[in-house]
Amino acid sequence: MNTVNRIYLYKRYERFWHWSQALLVISMLITGFEVHGSYHLFGFETAVSLHTLFAWTLLTLWAFTIFWQFTTDEWKQYIPTLKKVDAMVRYYTFGIFRDAPNPFQKTADKKHNPLQRLAYLALLSMLSPVIWGSGLIYLFYAYWKSWGVDAWLNLEAVAFIHTAGAFMMLVFFIAHVYLTTTGHTPTAHIKTMITGWEDVD
Repeated sequence: MNTVNRIYLYKRYERFWHWSQALLVISMLITGFEVHGSYHLFGFETAVSLHTLFAWTLLTLWAFTIFWQFTTDEWKQYIPTLKKVDAMVRYYTFGIFRDAPNPFQKTADKKHNPLQRLAYLALLSMLSPVIWGSGLIYLFYAYWKSWGVDAWLNLEAVAFIHTAGAFMMLVFFIAHVYLTTTGHTPTAHIKTMITGWEDVD
């Protein structure tokens, strides 16, 4: 018989920045795809202004969050590891559909399984530089000439790279939302990120 323990997994600030970041990323996707011309919702100029505002707000949130991560040692939660990666791959591809036990058990010191850690590493080391690099270059287009980069930078290419990054972020977001339904109930992980408490075997 399994014993269920209730542990306090996510601190108040952790939950605040998670939901704030989610709201800002969704808002940037909505306004960004309108700027791209995918649909008409706010109007081009308003969408550009909102997209820029959301971007600066998210960068500010990240600055506070990085400070918080390092002053609380929570940054250690994201150190990548290959231990049990194969077990997690088998679990997500087969085991989860056969009601197999999760090979990774969360604790307050280890909140993210090995696949999550590798996904966050890819997000921070590859996807974020693509999106933010191209976005900031795009934003400061008016200064290209004074910076002497207008001869070799192409606005269409920068816009294409930024849009490609946005689509990759959308895929990451959809996968992230799907994985929230893989707890012992479909809403268990969401409740944990709201209350901070999680039931674990």
